[in-house]
Amino acid sequence: MPALNVEFSERELEDLRQIAKERGTSMKALVREAAAADIARHRALQEGAEAFRRFFTAHAAEFAAAFPEDESPGGSEGRDD
Repeated sequence: MPALNVEFSERELEDLRQIAKERGTSMKALVREAAAADIARHRALQEGAEAFRRFFTAHAAEFAAAFPEDESPGGSEGRDD
């Protein structure tokens, strides 16, 4: 299995040791769980952003009618969809 060497300051290592001890787990497991949680969060944010873009695109005319002051003078041209 691939591995990654990560450097921590003495303070960070001490904090990690304390947290791992409080949770009854190893430092390796603690760091791996934190990384996995961040990966899952990142994926969820990407999926949410894509769902929003699809929704906004599908309802662009409704948004334009509801918020005409936010429309550019040329309509939807020049937007970064």
